[in-house]
Amino acid sequence: QVQLVESGGGLVQPGGSLRLSCAASGVIFSRYDVTWYRQAPGKQRELVAVISRDGSIKYADSAKGRFLISRDTAKNMVFLQMNSLKPEDTAVYYCNAKRYVPNANYWGQGTQVTVSS
Repeated sequence: QVQLVESGGGLVQPGGSLRLSCAASGVIFSRYDVTWYRQAPGKQRELVAVISRDGSIKYADSAKGRFLISRDTAKNMVFLQMNSLKPEDTAVYYCNAKRYVPNANYWGQGTQVTVSS
């Protein structure tokens, strides 16, 4: 059974940092494109950062220069280091693992990030 579990969310002041973790069981992250998404209240879910199977990385414009996605193959985990956090970063952050051949798409339950003074 596949399970993705996010952790590391919480309440942080503007300008602070958080490190989100996504741990996987039942899948090997290095064989998937792993993406961090977020969804703020009343808004659509949006891509934050993705690390592909080949290790290539892409960021949303809102994340460039502040967030860093990484993968620990030995631990089968993916991380999202978030720095210089802003109130507009407040959202539930989700981990997604996807591959196309064979088709598979998995989601975690999400972790809440709140940036507020």
